[in-house]
Amino acid sequence: MSKSHVMGMMGQGGASGTPRGGGWAWGCLGLAAMLALTGCLGRTLPQERAARKEVAAVGQQYRPGEARPALPVLSTNSLLSEFVLYGVLNHPRVEAAYYEWKASVEKITTARSLPDPRLTFQSDVAGTLMALMPGLMMEFPGPGKLRAEAAMAAAESDARYYAFESEVLEAAYAVRKSYYQLYFLRARIAVLREMLKWVADTEMLAQAQHQVGKVTLQDVLRAQIERQRLETEIANLEDAQQPLLTQFNAALGRRDTEETPPLPAQFQTTPDESFVEDWLREVETRHPRLRAMAAEIRQAEAAVAVARKGRVPDFSVGLELNAYASPLVASPQAGVTLPIWKDKIAAEIAAAQGRRRAAEARLLREQIQLAVEWADRSFMVREATRMIELFRGQLIPKARLSLEVGRENYRAGLVDYFNLAEAQRTLLEFQLAEINARAQRELALSEMSLLLAGRLPEGAPQRPVTEKETSPSR
Repeated sequence: MSKSHVMGMMGQGGASGTPRGGGWAWGCLGLAAMLALTGCLGRTLPQERAARKEVAAVGQQYRPGEARPALPVLSTNSLLSEFVLYGVLNHPRVEAAYYEWKASVEKITTARSLPDPRLTFQSDVAGTLMALMPGLMMEFPGPGKLRAEAAMAAAESDARYYAFESEVLEAAYAVRKSYYQLYFLRARIAVLREMLKWVADTEMLAQAQHQVGKVTLQDVLRAQIERQRLETEIANLEDAQQPLLTQFNAALGRRDTEETPPLPAQFQTTPDESFVEDWLREVETRHPRLRAMAAEIRQAEAAVAVARKGRVPDFSVGLELNAYASPLVASPQAGVTLPIWKDKIAAEIAAAQGRRRAAEARLLREQIQLAVEWADRSFMVREATRMIELFRGQLIPKARLSLEVGRENYRAGLVDYFNLAEAQRTLLEFQLAEINARAQRELALSEMSLLLAGRLPEGAPQRPVTEKETSPSR
C-alpha cells in the first residue's frame, strides 16, 4: 500500500469524523493488546532451570501426575521400611512441605521477570476532544537487579526443599517411634503376663502350705494382692494400646476413620554399627536443618546484593501516538529514577547485612546444638547397649534362678513369703528395665539416623545430588 493511499485514507477518516492518523495509533494499540492477550516468555536463568528439573525429578517419585503414587500394601509380613515409606508418601505434612517448595520455585520466575508493560491514554479537551494519545510504557529495573532478586528467590527455594526433606525425616521418625512404642508396650504386657503366672502359682503354693499349717493366711492374702495388682496393671497397659494404635495410624497419614493396619509380625531392630565417627560426618554434611540455614545465608547474601542495587537507577521508556494529528505525531518518552535518599539505601543495606549475620549466627547455634544432641544420643545408645548386655547376660538369668530357688525353699519352709515376693519383684524389675533399655536404644538410634544424620529412608523422594550438596559449615 502506497504512502499517498494511506494518507488519503487518513484524510477520509478525518472527514467522516474518525480521528486523523487514528489507523496508525489504533494499530499500535491493537498490537499492544495482542501482545498482552497472547503473552510473552521471559529469559530463564540457570538456577531457575535447575530448580525446575529438581521439582520434576522429585515430583516423578512423590506425586507423579499430581497424584499419589501406589502405596505399599501393608500386612503382618510387611517390613518396617514399607510402613515408613507408606507414611512418607501418604502423610499430609510432607505433602504440604512439597507444594510449598514447588511454589517457591515459581517465585524465581516472578523475581527475574520484567514488570508488566503499561498502556497509557492521554487527551486534550477544550470544549471538544482535541487530542487522543494512546501509548505504551515499559519499565526496566537497573542492571543486575533482577538477577539479584532471582538469586534470592533461588536460595529461598533451596531452604524450602530442605524443609520438605526435614518433613520426610520427621514423618519417617514418627512411624518408627509409634512402631517401637507399640512393640515395647506389648513386650511389657508379655512380661507381666509371665510374672502373673508365677504369682498365681505362688498363690496356689501358699494356699497348699496354709492348708497343712506351714504358713498363715497372711501369705495367701499377700499373694492374692500381688496377683490382683498385676492383673490391673496388665489391663491398664492393654487399654493403653488404643491411643498408641491411633498414633501409629496418624503417623501413616491415615484418618481416624480408617482401620489401623496390622503391625509387622516380626520385630525389626536397628543393626549394631560403629556409627559415631561416620554418622557425625554425615551430620556435618547432610543435616537438612543445617543445609536450610546455609540456604538462608545465601538468601541473606542475595538480599544484601539487592539492597546495594538500590543505588542503581531504574529506567522507563515509552511511546505515545496522537490519534488526532495528521501527519501522525509520535511522542517518545523516557524516565529514570533518582536514588537520592542515601540514608534509606544505607539503612536497607545495613538491614540486609544484619539479617545475613543473624542467619550465620543461627547456623552456628544449630551446629553447636546438634553436637550436643549427638553427644546425648550417642551416650544414650552406649548406656542402653551396656544395660541390655548386663540384664540379658547377668541379672535376668540370676534373678530367674533366684526365684526358682526361692520357690523351692518356700515349699520346704526354709524362707518366708517376703523373700519369695522380693525375688519375684526383682525379676520383674529387671525384665521391664531391659525392655526400657531396648526402647531407649531403638529410639535414640532412629533419632540419630533420621533427625540428626539426615539419612532419608529407602525409597523416599529426593532431588538428584548436585554440586550444591556440600557442607553447610562456613
